[in-house]
Amino acid sequence: MKREIKRSLAPQMTQDGAGVKLKRLFPAAGLDDIDPFLLFDHFGSDNPDDFIAGFPMHPHRGIETVTYMLDGRVKHSDSTGRSGSIEAGDVQWMSAGRGILHEEMPERAEGRLSGFQLWVNLPAREKMKAPAYQEYKASEINAFDYQGHNIRLLSGELLGQQGVVQNVSTLPLYADLTLTAGRLVLQLPAEHHAFIYVFEGETQIVNEAAEPQLVSSPRLVVLSAGDELVLETPQSARLMLAAAQKINEPIARWGPFVMNTPAEIEQTLAELRAGQFPPP
Repeated sequence: MKREIKRSLAPQMTQDGAGVKLKRLFPAAGLDDIDPFLLFDHFGSDNPDDFIAGFPMHPHRGIETVTYMLDGRVKHSDSTGRSGSIEAGDVQWMSAGRGILHEEMPERAEGRLSGFQLWVNLPAREKMKAPAYQEYKASEINAFDYQGHNIRLLSGELLGQQGVVQNVSTLPLYADLTLTAGRLVLQLPAEHHAFIYVFEGETQIVNEAAEPQLVSSPRLVVLSAGDELVLETPQSARLMLAAAQKINEPIARWGPFVMNTPAEIEQTLAELRAGQFPPP
């Protein structure tokens, strides 16, 4: 069964961190999450005033945050003592687990800064595990050409290839697709929730009736159930593709904290107020 357009949404302009301007795809009105995905932001500007304030030190618990850079460089550091830089083409998959404080700050004011931030939920059994990282430089990403299209596979399996990020419980597929004119047929796990975000150009999703449904950038498309995604691109397009296994658990959410019950959120806030966050 072919995946079709279930919902189509334009991004909402907003600010986060210390005033970073960005396009927020979700959560948004009528779309709180795409289980297990909780948030998806696209930041990008040539004007340093739009991003230079960055994301100063802030907490997380119960989720994984995924930073994928397209342009520029940000420096990160956290309460575990870890620090480094995320540059164009790099991916950082951080599991906050039971708690972490971290920051992401632009390292330079000139040139373009752009990329994506994706939040992935953790199942209840993993929400209080120790924080952990998977970090890969652009040269380590599995990038390959397929029928004239270029694919950068960050995690999961696609077209017989394996992404560099592994051992994530929701079995996420996350890929950066640069499409040329023509057709691309992708097999996806039928039981996984999936979406695409077209951020350059336009492409068409071919439904069961073989009727192409045009998607022009910038546009988020939540895909229907199915095991096959058929894309037909008139000229060129670039998009992010994400799919993952549903968790199907209650969500209690307060900003950067995502747990299963309101009581767990209250406990987290109590730790924060008492200066006991993150826990050892």
